[in-house]
This record gives sequence, C-alpha cells and structure tokens, in this order.
Amino acid sequence: MTTAQFDCQYCTASLLGKKYVLKDDNPYCVSCYDRVFSNYCEECKEPIESDSKDLCYKGRHWHEGCFNCAKCNHSLVEKPFVAKDERLLCSECYSNECSSKCFHCKKTIMPGSRKMEFKGNYWHETCFLCEHCRQPIGTKPLISKESGNYCVPCFERKFAHYCSFCKKVITSGGITFRDQPWHKECFLCSGCRKELCEEEFMSKDDYPFCLDCYNHLYAKKCAACTRPITALGPDTLLNMGLEEAFLKLKIKKEGKETEEIMLKCESIKEPSSCVFGMTGLYIFVVEKANSSL
Repeated sequence: MTTAQFDCQYCTASLLGKKYVLKDDNPYCVSCYDRVFSNYCEECKEPIESDSKDLCYKGRHWHEGCFNCAKCNHSLVEKPFVAKDERLLCSECYSNECSSKCFHCKKTIMPGSRKMEFKGNYWHETCFLCEHCRQPIGTKPLISKESGNYCVPCFERKFAHYCSFCKKVITSGGITFRDQPWHKECFLCSGCRKELCEEEFMSKDDYPFCLDCYNHLYAKKCAACTRPITALGPDTLLNMGLEEAFLKLKIKKEGKETEEIMLKCESIKEPSSCVFGMTGLYIFVVEKANSSL
C-alpha cells in the first residue's frame, strides 16, 4: 500500500501511526468515520462512536449504556424485552403494565407463555381446567355452566339429559313433555312427523299429535256437518265448522254451568238437544238453535 493509499478516504489526512477504521476496504480516520457513518442513539440522540458498542433492534440503535427498560431503567443487554408503543420494556414491567391476568389464579400471564381465552377472559393453560376431572381443557370442546367449564365427557356424565326419542345427549335447546326431555328436532307429531316445538299440539296415550292429525284421528265429529269438534282453550271452541245458523251452548265444567257462548253451523237449523264430549274434560250441551239470531 502506498502512502497515498493510506490516507483517510474522507479528509485525505495521513493515517500513518494513527488509529483508523476500515469501511468497505477503505480507511477512515476515527473522527471522520464517526462523523460520516455513526448511528445516532434512540435514547440520548448522540452518535454511537466507533469505540462504543452499537446495539440495534428493528433498525433503531442504542449505546450499550442507553439500552434500558423505559419504565424501570434496568439494562436490557442480553435480557428478554418487549417493544410496546415504541418503548422497550423488560418482561416484568411489560407483564405488570400490559399483560392479561389469569381469570382463575389472578396472576399475570407472562409474555411468551400460552394463554387460553374464553368469553372475554384469559387463563394460564395450566389453570384452564375441567371443573369435574381437573384436567386441562386446552383447545378441546367444552360446555360452560354457572359452576364452571366442563369437558364434554364430564358434562354428559354429570349434567346431561338424554332425549326420550333418540337417546342422545341434549346439550342445548331441549324441551320437556310428560316430564321427559326431548331434542326440539326429535319432538315430532306421531302422525305426520312434523316438528311440534313451535306448534300447538294434543296428546293421545302419551303420544303427541299436531292439531290436524289429532282432529283427523281422534276428535269427535259434529253430528250435523261431520267436521271435527276441537278445543283451543279451557272454555272456548276452535273450529266447529259452523258458519250460518247460531247455536247457543252452555259449557258445563265439573257439573256446573260456567258460561254461554254463541256458535253458528251451516248444517244445523232446528236441532234437538245434542251432547258432544271433548277429550273427557268438558261437555257441551246444545239447548236450542234459532237461525234468526
């Protein structure tokens, strides 16, 4: 190397007998190198000179002595840390300031550890347990009750009802008929097999029927018009098939006359007294009819 080749690449001063720094195989005196190439510290805003250690994280630079936790000011050199909103925090400060608390043990869930989330709350993985068998639930299916969370096998053994029709577990949305549990989708008309959970229905020998099937199969028929006589409520009639002449009926309940109602029938003009039984609960007596009513 000639004398000219051993001059500072920036200021051209001779580097013979002086400290220098090589950059891309070119020599620089220390002052020129620091002025031209040094990074500036994020903390103190001073250049990180060639005789200092330059610590870099995601394109940002610090002096070794400036690389500290933004909250407790302890050094982060060779220690785990977390970046939060442009600040560097040690694990302890980050946990105290930002980490979730376990819903079960109320302790901090440390960064890097697995946590389970359910219904807006967080658990340590080792705290998220089945209330019955005390085994970790993890990502397995679970069923929640007021008393806690349960793995499916424990819930079925401890709480579940079994459908009277399919004999499978009812996990939600069941109904009760004759003190027996049913899935909604299993509670069907014994005649036409349509779902009854949102329908009015009648029962015969402990079997449920929709109104159409019950009326067709079991309801008494009007002696005049032959249409089914059906009940909607305890003291009213639903569909006598009566449209023109009026009948005056008295309802007898438990041997006592309770009220009178007016009906009409296209087939009955001057009937004599008739007696109709309905589901064994009420007796309807036709007293008289008058088509002029």
